[in-house]
Amino acid sequence: MRATLAAFVLLFLAPAGGVVQDTLPASLPDREFWALTAQLSEPDGYFRSNSGSPDNLLSNEGTVSVMAAALAERVKSGGVYLGVGPEQNFTYIAAMRARMAFITDIRRGNLHLQLLYKAVFELSADRVEFISRLFSRKPPRGLPKTSSASRLFDAYLAAEPVTEEVFRSNLNAVANHLTKTHPLPLSAEDLEGIEYVYRHFHKFGPAIDYVSSIRGTATGAAGSYARIQSAVDSYGVERTYLATDEAFAFVKSLQSRNLIVPVVGNFAGSHALRAIGVYVRSHGATVGAFYVSNVEQYLQRSGVMAAFCANVASMPLDTNSVFIRPGSRGGTLDSMAAEASRCK
Repeated sequence: MRATLAAFVLLFLAPAGGVVQDTLPASLPDREFWALTAQLSEPDGYFRSNSGSPDNLLSNEGTVSVMAAALAERVKSGGVYLGVGPEQNFTYIAAMRARMAFITDIRRGNLHLQLLYKAVFELSADRVEFISRLFSRKPPRGLPKTSSASRLFDAYLAAEPVTEEVFRSNLNAVANHLTKTHPLPLSAEDLEGIEYVYRHFHKFGPAIDYVSSIRGTATGAAGSYARIQSAVDSYGVERTYLATDEAFAFVKSLQSRNLIVPVVGNFAGSHALRAIGVYVRSHGATVGAFYVSNVEQYLQRSGVMAAFCANVASMPLDTNSVFIRPGSRGGTLDSMAAEASRCK
């Protein structure tokens, strides 16, 4: 049975003698990492997007580099990052130089996606190897490891997929890394969920888009993984997590130190977001940024926006804390403290 929030505070969070400032961990032991995921999480939920897709294996936001540029300029480094959904989180984590991150999604399937990423990051020495392993594609010959994201993905869009035997070997390496190297006590259902995600990446490669898993095809057009990762900011600069060796290495380091924590939780639920806030506050830290995608639209339709607002109001914020809200024209960064104050 999941512990109550009060028990969670007592058992995991409350330091002797009161709150100690600036005590975010430099790394988490495997057992503590998984305990944190379990204690923060709520039961598995369900979400169906406007596209009709129930799994949301990747972003469809082409303005991610524009948002990353704005985030890097506005938000001070070293804070805690909160987010939802798939890979766009890594770009924002790198942009704000977060010390720790929590990626919360109502679907346990997103936890499976995040665990796949965790393993692939940790098993890959660089961006070239990462893309090859993530999509199970043969590495293109003569591809410089310092290539831009657009050049990397142009090459991998044309790369041959590996055989089923090699894919199975890649899948086993992921499973062994998660369950033996760490080791995390994943259930058979969790391992099946990770395979589900990985097989879609293998099937469609970097041409996969937001609805490939329900449509059964991948066009490689503007909304594909390859094109989104090649996106540029208003100055023509690539800023995604695969744009530079530095950005990739930053996220890889957090993954290797168990500091990107996947959480199953409803934004309007009674536990997950509030428990994350308690954890962050207990370590004398603040939430620097919260990427909410378009989840607020669904909360408003369901009449539970007030509950989400109250959850945010319970978090440790400062005047620099921002919501990351994407949009067709680049999106906005909005003050979390100003909006959350309306809930008090």
